[in-house]
Amino acid sequence: MATSVLEKIEYLVLLVAVFALRSNVTEAEAYRYLSRYGALSLCEKHYDIMHTLSVDENIQTLQAYCQKKGGTL
Repeated sequence: MATSVLEKIEYLVLLVAVFALRSNVTEAEAYRYLSRYGALSLCEKHYDIMHTLSVDENIQTLQAYCQKKGGTL
């Protein structure tokens, strides 16, 4: 079954919002941070796998990914 663009966007918005809450930053700051370190591209590329995992697991993965790229959150 093909994934719609809307489904991907909704999932990315969810991840950004949860990441912001967990990192104690605004959603705009979370978006810029995740974008700067390539995490949003990672999410888009691997959406088919990521959306089957828990949000908690994905947030941990995004944090680790960004930290490996030099992020500090």
